[in-house]
Amino acid sequence: MAKEAVKKIKLQIPAGKATPAPPVGTVLGPAGINLQEFCTKYNDATKDKMGDILPVEISIYEDRSFDFIIKTPPTSFLLKKYAKINKGATKGATETVAKLTKDQLKEIAEIKLPDLNAYTVEEAMKIVAGTARNMGISVEELEETAE
Repeated sequence: MAKEAVKKIKLQIPAGKATPAPPVGTVLGPAGINLQEFCTKYNDATKDKMGDILPVEISIYEDRSFDFIIKTPPTSFLLKKYAKINKGATKGATETVAKLTKDQLKEIAEIKLPDLNAYTVEEAMKIVAGTARNMGISVEELEETAE
């Protein structure tokens, strides 16, 4: 019989930099899992994505064992990374702080596709473009077609 998860915890941790200190320790400590073991496994699994912030979903079982699923980086994080900015617009869609090309938008959409509610890259591009617009990032080839 499969083990039943007692608790599911979601965190966003920088890739390859998990430590038993807060915020990881304060969230996972009360769950009773081996913090050092989690940090080692997480850091090994994410060392190729250093610098990115990765959401992780941790399933904790009755016997205090655990497993985790690493998701794709948040869309806003990827948009800021590709646009080379530190933060989005303060006034949202009415203010433009950066521009992306359609190719960059497609790259981000391809990265995010497994975690988005979309079946094709084109659908994912529309979702990512909406997030970009709300962050004040315009997409070059989409400006002319937008009304």
